[in-house]
Amino acid sequence: MKTYANLTRAERQSALETLRARYAEICTLGYKLDLTRGKPCPEQLALSDALWNGVADGDFTLDGVDTRNYGMPGGLPSTKKLFAELMEVQPENVFVGGNASLQLMSDVLMRCLINGLPDSPRPWGREEVVKILCPCPGYDRHFHLALSLGLTLVPIPMLADGPDMDAVREALRDPQVKGIWCVPKYSNPDGTTYSEEVCRKLAALTTAAPDFLILWDNAYCMHPLYEEIDSIPNILELCERAGHPNRVVMFCSTSKLTHAGAGVAALAANRELLSHLTKLYGYSIISFNKVNELLHLRFLKDRSGVEALMQKHADILRPKFEIVLNALDSELGELDIAKWTHPRGGYFIGLYAMPGTASRIYALCRDAGLILTPAGAAYPYGRDPQDSHLRIAPSFASLEEIEKAAELLTLCLKIATLERMQS
Repeated sequence: MKTYANLTRAERQSALETLRARYAEICTLGYKLDLTRGKPCPEQLALSDALWNGVADGDFTLDGVDTRNYGMPGGLPSTKKLFAELMEVQPENVFVGGNASLQLMSDVLMRCLINGLPDSPRPWGREEVVKILCPCPGYDRHFHLALSLGLTLVPIPMLADGPDMDAVREALRDPQVKGIWCVPKYSNPDGTTYSEEVCRKLAALTTAAPDFLILWDNAYCMHPLYEEIDSIPNILELCERAGHPNRVVMFCSTSKLTHAGAGVAALAANRELLSHLTKLYGYSIISFNKVNELLHLRFLKDRSGVEALMQKHADILRPKFEIVLNALDSELGELDIAKWTHPRGGYFIGLYAMPGTASRIYALCRDAGLILTPAGAAYPYGRDPQDSHLRIAPSFASLEEIEKAAELLTLCLKIATLERMQS
């Protein structure tokens, strides 16, 4: 097969007309397909329906605590132990919150702005400008959260093994740079896992701001697609060894382990930083939902229980990812017009089309009944300078829907590419 670049202009025009005819046919079919967000599908949620049997006998006691009552604002000891196993830290480093790790991230940032951190000369909110580094493509909700709190977003390129550390070092010459977002394992949206070298460099960085903070969102730490599981070093230990013990807050939740809207979230930090945050939390909460902690403990039990459950999730997700990847390989592989990631875990595939075409691909898909996350969403301020990246989220749709979506996606990519080449 000739690549599009090797076709004559007349050959490209003929190919474009054929593709447009097929596109017109699909537009009459009334598709309603959605690959926008990485939501668990009903079959995945059903894996944890037994969660609610945890108090069938009326016993609400765990760790000698009546979970229906007030108290234990940092979480039950057994819950801390479970999250310590998942995050590979010590239980004394863990604080258990509500159902959403994103809420914990929001709370930590607001405390930074209002109260500051142990190493802060003053609260962040008293600074004229506060900047946060945003490896991109990255998680759009991180960016929107930071913007909602008045932070300035600084884009940092993502490489195959994590953030571009040369760009990070250069940015950290600025004392207004106070933090960095990190999704270190099977990252949103490209499925990247940080290398050990990148993790060590992050821990050892020299920063102009004494209270620089790594927001370590390990959302997909237990989410492999295959039996072989990626690993990352313990960033908390690395920061302590590098002489920056208060540099990192780690986040984790069960949102994509059990029931997404009814999970349990936790954070982990050095003892000094955790004590600082726990004290501040004590002014706004008496306790989070300990009954939910009890339900999760009785259902999941320990890390081995989580791993067994997540292999069942992988068995549901893997065929969906492979439908998309096989379609990309078969339809685009020899045309040399795009590239895409092959994630080994997580919830997303990163698709890189010809520069200047992602917005057009998004619009073509939308008009034919396939909704994608908008082009540029994975970049600060929604601006992809190359207009090239699209995030594909296969998890929620059915296999039949994904097959249709994959055909339409590759079709629209070909059309947008040829239009660009013919312009």
